[in-house]
Amino acid sequence: MSRQLTIHAADGYPLGAERHDPPGPERGHIVMAGAAAVPQGFYRRFAEYAATLGYTVTTFDYRGVGRSAPPTLRGFDADFLDWGQLDLAAVVRACAGGGVPLLLVGHSFAGNAFGMLPNHHLVDAVYLFGTGTGWHGFMPPPEQWRVRFLWHVLAPLLVRRHGYLAWRRFGLGEDLPLGVYRQWKRWCRRPRFLLDDPGLTSVALNFAHVTTPIMAVNAIDDRWAPPVSRDAFMSGYSGAPWRGADIDHLALGHMGYFRERGRPLWDAALEWFERLPTRTRLSVD
Repeated sequence: MSRQLTIHAADGYPLGAERHDPPGPERGHIVMAGAAAVPQGFYRRFAEYAATLGYTVTTFDYRGVGRSAPPTLRGFDADFLDWGQLDLAAVVRACAGGGVPLLLVGHSFAGNAFGMLPNHHLVDAVYLFGTGTGWHGFMPPPEQWRVRFLWHVLAPLLVRRHGYLAWRRFGLGEDLPLGVYRQWKRWCRRPRFLLDDPGLTSVALNFAHVTTPIMAVNAIDDRWAPPVSRDAFMSGYSGAPWRGADIDHLALGHMGYFRERGRPLWDAALEWFERLPTRTRLSVD
């Protein structure tokens, strides 16, 4: 069973969310944090599946995307830091304290956002898919050229014309606020993404303070976030017990983790949660 709800960010901004409830006793509460430009509906299959196995799952849209978007993005003020420090943080706060472990499953940008949270300590464990830096140097040559064309030719033209990154018509995902576009483009020039931004030393320090167990899974055919890209970024979680896993037996790309062919990975994620030291709290009496 699912129901729509509104979660208010720390600054009061309303976020469209959806909660999937298990049919029986609750094993844990999962926050499903998505990739940039991907609406929460993309993760419905995973949310419904995890719910059948006893997990409450909350999905949501970052401000400016999907059900959290204003009537127009022209003049709308939002960036990646808002998505992490205000939006994801609010969802974590709203889902915590239910008497069961609070878990986070993240896709792509969600792994970048987790270290921004002022309340990361509320999360018991994190399982990431496709997190990386977005730096073209880690991508295979054909994708490097495509990404450079995107950032230096197509995106600037779209932003100049519309006032925001209006790339939905090209099948590149949801349209994005101007602030998100500017940070994304700037950080993708750096091998460790936002961690190499000299103006964000306090944010990088927050990453180092994270102690939550993290598993980061990347497909070897993920052209946007291959394993080497993951390892470069995850080094910022220097205080966390994290480890990576490379997937070479499934054709996934960057989006296939949450399509039907990625279902075996969902089982692996849920089994990993149950094997953690919090296992006894995950078990249903």
